[in-house]
Amino acid sequence: MRLYQQLVLFMLAATVLPLAAVGFLLLSRAEAELAARIDAEQRAQATATAESVGATVMEVVDALARSAELIDWQAASDAETQGALRLLYGQSPAVSAVLKLDAEGRPLGAPVFRARAFDGHPAFSPDSVDRLVRSIPVQTLRGGGKGQAALGSAYVHAEEGRSAVAVAVKLAEGDGAPFAVAEVVLQPLEAVLRRRLGDGLGRIHLVDEERRVLASTVPERRGQVLPPELGARLLAPAAPLAEPVRSFRVESPARRVSVARVPHGMRFDVLVEVDEAAALAPVHGMRRTVLLSIGATFLVLLGLGALFTRRLNLRLAEVVRGAEAYGRGELDTRVKVTGQDELSELATTFNRMGEELEAARARMLRWNDDLRVRVDEATAELKAAQAQLVEAQKLAAVGQLGAGVAHEINNPLAGILGNVQLLMLDRGAADPDLESLRKIEQSAKRCKEITQNLLRFSQQRERAELRPVDLNAVVRDALTLTEHQVRGEGVVLTSVLEDGLSRVRADPGHLSQVVLALVSNARTAMLKSPDKRLTLRTGEADGFGFLEVEDTGKGIAPSHRPRIFEPFFTTKDVWSNVGLGLSVAWRVVTEAGGSIEVRSEVEQGSCFTVKLPKA
Repeated sequence: MRLYQQLVLFMLAATVLPLAAVGFLLLSRAEAELAARIDAEQRAQATATAESVGATVMEVVDALARSAELIDWQAASDAETQGALRLLYGQSPAVSAVLKLDAEGRPLGAPVFRARAFDGHPAFSPDSVDRLVRSIPVQTLRGGGKGQAALGSAYVHAEEGRSAVAVAVKLAEGDGAPFAVAEVVLQPLEAVLRRRLGDGLGRIHLVDEERRVLASTVPERRGQVLPPELGARLLAPAAPLAEPVRSFRVESPARRVSVARVPHGMRFDVLVEVDEAAALAPVHGMRRTVLLSIGATFLVLLGLGALFTRRLNLRLAEVVRGAEAYGRGELDTRVKVTGQDELSELATTFNRMGEELEAARARMLRWNDDLRVRVDEATAELKAAQAQLVEAQKLAAVGQLGAGVAHEINNPLAGILGNVQLLMLDRGAADPDLESLRKIEQSAKRCKEITQNLLRFSQQRERAELRPVDLNAVVRDALTLTEHQVRGEGVVLTSVLEDGLSRVRADPGHLSQVVLALVSNARTAMLKSPDKRLTLRTGEADGFGFLEVEDTGKGIAPSHRPRIFEPFFTTKDVWSNVGLGLSVAWRVVTEAGGSIEVRSEVEQGSCFTVKLPKA
């Protein structure tokens, strides 16, 4: 913070702020007292309006009940019944329709209703009979006596511009007695609401338990549903008598609200609201006056502070320029401030700091160069060691196997095959031993093919020789080496090799090692599985040829999947090799421009998919 700002803050703290704090404290107390007085007046207004509304509605209900009790409805003819309904209809201008119902709530005869509106009393539409019937409390009246009346639920005809409540009156004794139902429109109650509001500020609404506005001093609000922030604060339909009225405040915009329950068991609330800005306008005016006074004082203090601190600005600017230069990395910059005060001491400190930072930066640059050289050397050593580990498994497993087979089996097989062929030359077509000799010849040739495959797999090359390869042929050759062992362990081996498959770009020897490694891992994973099934599939999609090796083994845990292609990492129950099979397969496939994907579920099996680009 600048010295000029500190000076202004000091003057504010010493003079203006104490006066402002006292003034705003007094204004807050005045505002709180005015709000409390508004709430009290609103509560009284809401209570009085609720009583007036209840009395007005009950006057109509009592008139209907008294008139219905004087008539013998069971002995009346149809014409007399219609006349009696007209009598009930004429008991109040608020009644817009009257209809007779049986004990089950079904209409009996035509309704008597107001066909045209007058003086704020909406007309009744015959199409609204169903809504009127659904609104009456039939179950409430069945156990009552003749002349008993009950209020139904309120409803709103948005298309006809009226809100109403159903009033049901029992016309005879007994559970099977008929009823008369009248629709009492609530628009006339708006005159009661306006009379209670008088010349005061605010608005008064009559709302039902569904938070709909049934009548209002603002006719445009009729039929609307109160917003959630207001409707959620109203009295509940079963509110206790200890809380007949409530006051609260809502936001957006800020309003003071009081709500009172209409008496006589009605499920209506009278809501009185006034905009807080209009109600608290005097206090807000005083607050604006105080703010203007504080603003004027603040401007005066700014002028005085500017005059007092102008002399310091030039010397401070020099210090600031030096600090900015250090921030840009210009550590050879030096601050030039003369004098014997605190600013000159600060400039000297800045200059010493620049010298130390310049020396530290030079040392750091030398350390960075040394560190970069060491990291490059360590990375090269690590890559070389990894390549040696990957090749170790191939040289140890395939090389030893191929060399041993070549020296131990190939020569005896050649002797067996030659002797068998000589014996076949001496036998005629009808000789009974000729078929047995042919079988011996076929078996010997089969062993010779296996030996030749092993010799081909054992050939080691420093770099992969990528060329077009028949993927199906590589899979078949690899299976000749391991098919007998796999089937001997009780594994059901299935090969699904797609015909007409395009050639892929790979090293055939290395690709055979990939197939053998995947088959070996699948066979090991199924050692303890009751259902041993191994499936090899080939195909092509999206410009790649693919090989799938799917087993029903123990699967791979999710925590192990990220590490399965790491050298020396293994999840086998019995340690059988150095854990380089999948790492070698990964290197061979990626060198050919392909990829290996893995799908696995624990105890359900695994599926390895090798994708290689087409040649």
